[in-house]
Amino acid sequence: MKAVVFDTFGDPDVLHVAEVQRPEPGPGQMRIKVRAAGVNPIDAEIRSGAMQAVFPTPLPAILGIDVAGTVDAVGNGVDGFPTGESVVGWADAPAGAYAEYALASQVVRVPADLSFADAVTLPTAVEAANRGLDQLGVRAGDTVLIHGAAGSVGTIAVQMAVARGATVVGTASEAHQDYVRSLGAIPTRYGDGLVERVRGLVPHVDAVLDAAGKGALPDSIALRGGTDRILTLADPAGPSLGVKFSAGARADRSTSDLAAWVDMAARGELTTAVGGTYPLEQAAEAQRVSQAGHPPGKLILTVS
Repeated sequence: MKAVVFDTFGDPDVLHVAEVQRPEPGPGQMRIKVRAAGVNPIDAEIRSGAMQAVFPTPLPAILGIDVAGTVDAVGNGVDGFPTGESVVGWADAPAGAYAEYALASQVVRVPADLSFADAVTLPTAVEAANRGLDQLGVRAGDTVLIHGAAGSVGTIAVQMAVARGATVVGTASEAHQDYVRSLGAIPTRYGDGLVERVRGLVPHVDAVLDAAGKGALPDSIALRGGTDRILTLADPAGPSLGVKFSAGARADRSTSDLAAWVDMAARGELTTAVGGTYPLEQAAEAQRVSQAGHPPGKLILTVS
């Protein structure tokens, strides 16, 4: 099968298409014929080697956490997912979703009226947003600042926080202010003067969720008057500033939560956003665009 592989850490050019052995599902696993794979910012951090201390990656490696496609084969102990069933979930390590086939043991069904591209925007975003808001203890009446509100995780985190009864201020580029507003947040630009802009919008900030990793933590600390109730999902510099870095683990994944949000998206009750689609062979370009900034939502690799 074809897969996007990297043999050394570095810039996006280390990614290349190679022929690799098609994986066989073990107990509890399904082999997914991939139709769409999500491109997450953390993929670039892993590819560059910046996340080796958090996610040690043996080489050669195949990236990709979010996977959507059809069930191709199942291992022992898998029930209720017949061959051909449309599913979305998390690809099992060590091989990822940037491939024609991937293994997964945590998936949910994709309703007929939800596309693979829209479905694949959800697994990592739902898990990360839910985990971050839970760890911050976000509840009704809180005012929450979410950095990267137009991104794939931010899009879901804003809607989750609003659903909890929180007031949300979301940072995004000038071009994405209306999009952030449409999600239910008070939009503002990131960058110089952020502290003053936020203080002009809300009387206080109770919690900060950084889903962008773009250097906004010092301003977040200034707004909070310390590091309490600040969490980053994307900035490896967080711990050096006294801010907790929250990394996802398999134990954090909930298929019941994912199924609920997938169903909401299928009913039109949850906004999903595809920021762009690229064929598998253009994974390097997709990561360049991801790092440079792109339209709201998540970039997707498609596999025909």
